Amino acid sequence: MNIYKKATVALLSITLALPVFALNLDQAIDSLGQAKANGLVGEQADGYLGVVKNEGNASEIAQLINQARKQEYQKVSAQSNVPLVEVQNRAGTKAQEKTPAGQYIKQQGQWLKK
Repeated sequence: MNIYKKATVALLSITLALPVFALNLDQAIDSLGQAKANGLVGEQADGYLGVVKNEGNASEIAQLINQARKQEYQKVSAQSNVPLVEVQNRAGTKAQEKTPAGQYIKQQGQWLKK
């Protein structure tokens, strides 16, 4: 086997193994507190997490948590007959109010350390 074939096989093997390293929702939930404390993710007014610093698994954590939040917001919206955007905004306000000092919230398009 020449060097190019070996490199191709190695690259293919690595590519196929990558999904094994992906986070699941439970792992994202477990990592959320540390990600917030490290200033990687923060709360936005729209009820979703945003990425403050794109390091480590910050994007993946935010994506997984946001998917779960959206499903929950949709349920609440349907059950309460309140528009989805209103449910999201109420949740965002509460999440930002509950954010402890030293963590990030996004207001008027800017990340602020609370």
